[in-house]
Amino acid sequence: MRKEYEEIDVLIKEALTEEETKFYDSLDEQNVFQMLGGVFDGKNKWIIIMMNIVSFIAMVFFVYCTVQFFNTDVTNELIKWAVGGTFCMLIVSMLKVFIWMQMDKNSIIRELKRLELQVSTLSSKLHE
Repeated sequence: MRKEYEEIDVLIKEALTEEETKFYDSLDEQNVFQMLGGVFDGKNKWIIIMMNIVSFIAMVFFVYCTVQFFNTDVTNELIKWAVGGTFCMLIVSMLKVFIWMQMDKNSIIRELKRLELQVSTLSSKLHE
C-alpha cells in the first residue's frame, strides 16, 4: 500500500508546477512535535496559549493539593484536598484532550488540502 501511495505522489509531483510542488510538499505528514507546534499557528493560538497557562496553573495546584493531602490527618481535610486534586487533574485532562483534538483537526485539514490539490491536478489534466 505504501509503495502505491509513493507512486501516486511521484505522478502528482510530475504534473505540478514548481510552486504547486512546494505547496504539496508542505502538506506532507508531520510528526507529533510538528503537529503540536502547528496548534500554535493560526487565528486561535491565543486560546491555546491561554489553555496551556490554565493547565500549568491547575497542575501546580494539583501538586499543592497532593502535598496538603499527605500532610493532614483530619478526614474532612483529606476529602477536601482529594476532591481539589481530582478536580485539577480533570481540568488538565480536558484541556489536553482539546489540544489533541485540534491537532487531529489540523491533520484532517492538511489531508483535505492534499486531496483538493490532487483533484485540481487531475481536472486540469482532463481538460488539456
